[in-house]
Amino acid sequence: MASTADVNIGSYIRFNGDICQIMEWQHRTPGNLRAFYQGKMRNLRNGKLNEHRWRSGETMEVLRVEIHELQYLYREGDNLVCMDQSSFEQKYVPAELFGDAMRFMKEEMVVQVGFESEVPIFARPPKVVELEVTYTEHAVKGDTSNKVMKAATLAGGAEISVPSFVDIGTIVRVDTETGEYMDRVKK
Repeated sequence: MASTADVNIGSYIRFNGDICQIMEWQHRTPGNLRAFYQGKMRNLRNGKLNEHRWRSGETMEVLRVEIHELQYLYREGDNLVCMDQSSFEQKYVPAELFGDAMRFMKEEMVVQVGFESEVPIFARPPKVVELEVTYTEHAVKGDTSNKVMKAATLAGGAEISVPSFVDIGTIVRVDTETGEYMDRVKK
């Protein structure tokens, strides 16, 4: 067990049975009261932010988390098979760790996976992915009065809104965190 003095921004702790990452960490000594640590943390299971106060010197469970860059190979049931590019070792990562960003995943992309004693606890796809538009309606000619958006289906089945000038076969950049169109890729 570690104490509050051993925790820094970016540390991983076990709090109320969940794994959390410290986002903000401040030591405070208000007036004639005892010192305490004020922390803001992100729950890795559901992504919610939480704040909590700890007494100075209080013990807490600090986790050792290793983050690996793995290449996504293919899906097998509820797991993704990912490969370590240096040792060529294959690891099974639950697809649910990627959440909504799973719809933007394509084979051979490099993802970040956090392991706590060889058990995957969180996974992140790349911030930006490039995907091909497989279906979209044709734009109405002359409708350029404002920023006109239309629905488009991407390779992999994800649906996003794209500008009217995007056609089938166009490769677009998408932000995986928000699911929004960024721009089109010029070749």
